[in-house]
Amino acid sequence: MIMPKVLIVGGGAAGMMAAISAKINGAEVVVLERNNRVGKKILATGNGRCNYTNINLSIDNYHGKNPKFAYSCLSKFGVAETLDFFERLGITPAIEEKGKVFPLSFQSSSVLDVLRFELEDLGVELLTDVFVIGINKGEKFEFIFEDGRKVYGDKVILATGGCAAPNTGSDGNGYTLAKSMGHSIVEVFPGLVQLKLEGDIFKLVDGVKFVGTAGLYVGNEVIKEDRGDILFTNYGISGPPILQLSRTALEYLNNNKAIELKVSIIDRKTEKELFDYLIYRFGFMAKKTIEKGLIGLINKRLIPPILKEVNIDKNKQIAYLSNEEVRRLANILTDWRFNISGSKSFKDAQVTAGGINTDEIDSSTMESKLVEGLYFAGEIVDIDGDCGGFNLQWAWSSGYIAGENASLD
Repeated sequence: MIMPKVLIVGGGAAGMMAAISAKINGAEVVVLERNNRVGKKILATGNGRCNYTNINLSIDNYHGKNPKFAYSCLSKFGVAETLDFFERLGITPAIEEKGKVFPLSFQSSSVLDVLRFELEDLGVELLTDVFVIGINKGEKFEFIFEDGRKVYGDKVILATGGCAAPNTGSDGNGYTLAKSMGHSIVEVFPGLVQLKLEGDIFKLVDGVKFVGTAGLYVGNEVIKEDRGDILFTNYGISGPPILQLSRTALEYLNNNKAIELKVSIIDRKTEKELFDYLIYRFGFMAKKTIEKGLIGLINKRLIPPILKEVNIDKNKQIAYLSNEEVRRLANILTDWRFNISGSKSFKDAQVTAGGINTDEIDSSTMESKLVEGLYFAGEIVDIDGDCGGFNLQWAWSSGYIAGENASLD
């Protein structure tokens, strides 16, 4: 039996997993990577520690036009299979808060190293510094490189990534290749990205960090919220909770729907509880100014802009504060609302939202429904996950299934 020659465009997480999967199933495999080495983007994941999966994985952690598309791959090659796969390669898992899984070395390079070693041991051919600008389908697939060279293969797996982190080589070229083969693209936009907010206070509070809750609101209805380290920046706001909310916020904005960001600097008390506490607290400091009276309760740099926002003179003596003014303080500290004006660019995003329309892909094999022998894996598809290891899990799952099926004659 002559096994197929599988050409994989993109040597990131999904591409490497697809290559390993196809090779162990007997195919001849060649990875085409535009960088001078494979796996560049992996080194940046998890702040350099590589959060490579999450034991709390659920289909609810995924998004796209049809998030349930991801279910088949995730059920066939899920968290248990991923942990076993990497442990066999040498990665001992370390489980941290919220189910995040890291290598015990806490080095992204460890994950990349063991994948590279496995590719080498299996004899997968890596062609680096090659940029595919065209694919033609005849009796075989013809790949055209930027320098004019051509290579041929029986099966193709597009695993080029999306548009996020373009410095790693993900510049959207995969979408161009997919469209040339007849596929449609669900509009792409940055996912897991910092948000820009309207207002003139942000240069004053740039760099202020606190543990609180952020939520997206339409009127008084909460759409989504998350808690953790929140960071004000000179353009707006950042931090893990903000990244988690960003996709939903941008979806609303892209559809011209109004949505607000609510920030709770003090989120362990209700507004009423905080009002009562402030009345109690201020009872000890009647002679102090309100500016001094808030020191020790919130970050000192937040005090002037918050007092300005609620129209209280920072030099006003606490003894002369009205109950209404205290109520306004309690409100803004538990429910500070901002209008979202946009987000940072793909350069700052961790993942791409949108991508190849999943209606045109077989979810059980990752093969194109339009072009026989063409497969997809990873971020290029209209599936993206929450922060916390879910996007890498999608890369491993979709890559493994695509590679396994592309290796079949």
